[in-house]
Amino acid sequence: MFMGEFQHSLDDKARLTVPAKFREELGSAFVVTRGLDRCLFAYPRSDWEALEEKLRSLPLTRADARQFIRFFFSGATECELDKQGRIVVPSNLREYASISRDCVVIGVGARVEIWDQELWKSYTSDVGNRFGELAESLVDLDL
Repeated sequence: MFMGEFQHSLDDKARLTVPAKFREELGSAFVVTRGLDRCLFAYPRSDWEALEEKLRSLPLTRADARQFIRFFFSGATECELDKQGRIVVPSNLREYASISRDCVVIGVGARVEIWDQELWKSYTSDVGNRFGELAESLVDLDL
């Protein structure tokens, strides 16, 4: 399980150091793609394959399913850790997530998310102000 928040910066070659706590579970090669809320999602290979199977089962006759699958898969790339525990974040993904230099890498249970630092600050400020309301709205999920 991934958890925690880590501040990092891309270097001049668009390399990101993956937090040491995440490296073993992600593996030496893992998938990074466009996520929700303008961040990037990173999945261990096995979790990506399970998610891929679920998405394949969506009906191609539904426009929303086709659109989601196209957008999600077209942004996906396999990233390999170098000897220093870094990955290169492709330009299309950096552009999507508005990541230029400073970023935040967070653990979210089964996946890792990569955020632009300013977007993350804005997001956590907004969600932090509504945290109690969100908890109340989720009571029916038996958490």
